[in-house]
Amino acid sequence: MTADPSGRLPAAYFAPGSSSFTEFLQAYAPTLMPDSTHAPSSVQVDAPHGTTIVSLTYNGGVLVAGDRRATMGNLIASHTMKKVFLTDDYSSVGIAGTAGVAIEMVRLFQVELEHYEKIEGDRLSLQGKANRLASMIRGNLGMAIQGLAVVPLFAGFDLDTGKGRMFSYDVTGGCYEEHQYHSVGSGSLFARGALKKLWRSGMSQDDAVRVIVEALYDAADDDSATGGPDPGRRIWPNVAILDAEGSRFVTDVEIEAVVETVVRARREGDA
Repeated sequence: MTADPSGRLPAAYFAPGSSSFTEFLQAYAPTLMPDSTHAPSSVQVDAPHGTTIVSLTYNGGVLVAGDRRATMGNLIASHTMKKVFLTDDYSSVGIAGTAGVAIEMVRLFQVELEHYEKIEGDRLSLQGKANRLASMIRGNLGMAIQGLAVVPLFAGFDLDTGKGRMFSYDVTGGCYEEHQYHSVGSGSLFARGALKKLWRSGMSQDDAVRVIVEALYDAADDDSATGGPDPGRRIWPNVAILDAEGSRFVTDVEIEAVVETVVRARREGDA
């Protein structure tokens, strides 16, 4: 977009239209969109991938957690990748799939929610946020077909119902509300099996944190692309809490204590 020599914002910024930042960007600066360029169809891009994301509801809210490992083929690309992001005061996204594309999409989604709130003077409903993310995933379909897919897990606290809710997606932008618990990524099968046995209705927040750590621990046991808690390097899963008080992360100190409890219980069970 050409800058105004007077220093004023271009007229496009004052034109009436949608409150969507993404639609504004598509109209006036499409080259800045994450999906504005595509690799040739014959090219296979070997990029770091995020793996297991887990979410579950508890009495008063919802949790989203992710391991910290990123893989590139048979190599570990990172031991400390962050895969869980707070998108606004009451929601969070965990990313699985091509790391670079996913992180860029999450950043644009964060701006999208903030832009809507500033333009409209109110927040999008939680369902509206989930649908907005779905349309962004759909816009990445061309890249997904070439192997650069993004498959996030979105969760938040619904101020209208007073409950935590979670949503999963497919690469075409299909949006599906999940109930009780869900997991995506390469270790999701093993994590979901653990959640099926451990999840209970009416769990407290502390119990929910322990269950979600147990699920990631089980996923790391059976999936080489999922990184378990690493006491040697002091690397712990990222766990986001979403409740009536807002969105925030469980501190590393708290996660470390939970991991120690889980490991101790498993050692005693094997004794």
